[in-house]
Amino acid sequence: MPLLSDPLLLWPTADSVRVVWFTEGRGEHHHVCAGDNLERQIPAQSRRLDHLGEDARSHVGEQHGQGELYKHIHRRDIHRHEAIVDALVPGERVPYQVVSDVDGQQASSEIYTLAAAPTPGTPLNILLTSDHQILPMVAANLEKVAQTVGRVDAVFFAGDLVNVPDRASEWFDDNRGNAFFACLQGRAHYPLGGRLWRGGEILQYAPIFPCIGNHEVMGIATGPDALNLSFARPRQAARDLGFAQDQLEAESFNTWSYEAIFGVPPYYAVSFGDVRLVSLYATRIWRSPEPGTRGKYGEHPEDLADPKRWGYGELIFEPICAGSAQYAWLERELASSAFRTARFRVVMLHHPVHGLGGNIVPPYTDPHPHIERDATGQVTAVGYSYPKAEDVLIRDLQPLLEASGVQLVLFGHCHLWNRFTSGATHYLETSNVGNTFGAYPPGRPRSPLPAGDDYQPTGDPNGLEPVIPNLAPLIDPDGKPQAYLASNEITAFSILETATGTVTSYRFDTREPDSPVIAFDAFGLAAL
Repeated sequence: MPLLSDPLLLWPTADSVRVVWFTEGRGEHHHVCAGDNLERQIPAQSRRLDHLGEDARSHVGEQHGQGELYKHIHRRDIHRHEAIVDALVPGERVPYQVVSDVDGQQASSEIYTLAAAPTPGTPLNILLTSDHQILPMVAANLEKVAQTVGRVDAVFFAGDLVNVPDRASEWFDDNRGNAFFACLQGRAHYPLGGRLWRGGEILQYAPIFPCIGNHEVMGIATGPDALNLSFARPRQAARDLGFAQDQLEAESFNTWSYEAIFGVPPYYAVSFGDVRLVSLYATRIWRSPEPGTRGKYGEHPEDLADPKRWGYGELIFEPICAGSAQYAWLERELASSAFRTARFRVVMLHHPVHGLGGNIVPPYTDPHPHIERDATGQVTAVGYSYPKAEDVLIRDLQPLLEASGVQLVLFGHCHLWNRFTSGATHYLETSNVGNTFGAYPPGRPRSPLPAGDDYQPTGDPNGLEPVIPNLAPLIDPDGKPQAYLASNEITAFSILETATGTVTSYRFDTREPDSPVIAFDAFGLAAL
């Protein structure tokens, strides 16, 4: 039984860290060997990841997304193993190796090193990234991270790790060569620009801190044919359709696989060296803007008579408006001593607060349904509107973050690089690692959009001007510096250096594999 992944590190404390790895099959006697001579043996707790499987669109084994092996959902026997390595001394790295036994045969990883959480004052390099989603430039991007920075100390990941979180191969063994863990562990084999890219050995040495994006959320779980991402409905709609309380997650949406893989609640806060990181659950389902679909602005005409087939627009998965449970938790966290005394205060969410991308429109608010009926009561049209005045990220979240002294807000979702400033708060999307959905500065309108002032066709719909990169911006065809990077050939990543409080963004042209990595933007976080 081969290991499905190298080990990864999660949730370090002042004297411990969790080591996690995955196998196909249950196996037995899973443990971590740690110490200078690997003399300590720490047993692992194991659990089956019940919802992971494959379907007709999987790229796994001899199948290439065309149902050659799996016409229907096939659950795989994948197990997660976790051992807590404790009694660590801050600042000291310890060798470790994971071992799994199956039928008397051992499978083991190479030897890596781990450490407890760094203490305040420790200089760190933290990778800021998001939206990997099995996309073409990820392996090259991460290989260049490793070459440029060396060992990073942590990964802050702003959501959309894979495309379909219940599809096992996207995490472990996608046959295109760029599965999620493979890229972040230097095990990728993805051809691009005439070169085979391996990614970077990152997670074996540095903990990852993720947050939930729309691609971490699975839709209705009761279908037998396909792993369903987009067919989701609000919890209340499931109630209205008569489903019992214990059926609501299965009949609306869930984050079961994401939470099981990473052992993480939907939102959380942690201290890591000089950084206090707050990770929020602020995302919504993505739907097509095209008319005549189960889309952002209306329902498919063929579904009108059957509410069980409705999509309910771009529904928000977890409330973050003032008065919600998450907002109340956030207020307490931002008022806490751990947050107020941190040198660097970072908030991470998936949905953009400011941006030039397409996915920032419509406004981030619960869809307002508009249902039309004929004289017999039959539904003839269903539409959804999104009043800009009700955008909860701008109305409720941004004022709270800025009043609380948040220096950096990290997000993704639009597959580009752009940044904004508001007072001492910087807003950064650094997710150009694969395909891009484009940027929409003045003169390049988003489309299609409904009429009205709620749907801004160009620029940041929330009123900030983008910052021109201050080191080496790309130049547009008119000879002007671009305030963004939105490319299918040039990839970007950003590094937070806590020694100086500087966030530096780098770009690399995958069409020229031997070209240098270029630092194109840098800014400092205001001192406490």
